Amino acid sequence: MKVLNIHTRTINQPKDKIAELFNTLASKNDMMLATDKWPPMILDNGLQVGSKGGHGPIKYTVQEFEKDEFVQFTFTRPKGFNGFHRFEMTKLDGRTTELKHTIRMNTTFSAAIKWVIAIRWLHDAYIEDAFDKVENYSAPEKKTSEWSGWVKLLRKVLKSKKSR
Repeated sequence: MKVLNIHTRTINQPKDKIAELFNTLASKNDMMLATDKWPPMILDNGLQVGSKGGHGPIKYTVQEFEKDEFVQFTFTRPKGFNGFHRFEMTKLDGRTTELKHTIRMNTTFSAAIKWVIAIRWLHDAYIEDAFDKVENYSAPEKKTSEWSGWVKLLRKVLKSKKSR
């Protein structure tokens, strides 16, 4: 199955401000990902090409990285995820920046089932929570994306499996 999953958010901050947050990705002081709600991104050698790691059961290697611009990761797990995911920033004007996350992959049959039933829904919530975190650094009103009932159920099931 071909998968193309794209999330974008326009942030009312100049690109250099967003880049400051972006460059903390996978650090102990990660200001991009909602690590209070989700597993943190851990990379063995930090944000640099060749670094290996992931978040939760999703594993990958940094394939490309251009500071203040983008990072692209090649999936190594789950088995059957053949492709990449990428965070990037684009200056729209002097005061606004587009934040974008893209997954582009082909999956095997069993990986497609995992994607359709669970991973896609959890991933979508994960990315929206990350975008909320970035936006909330500067927004006067704090944004909180609502999780679907399916995401809440999946998290509950996974949490109970983990505690066994």
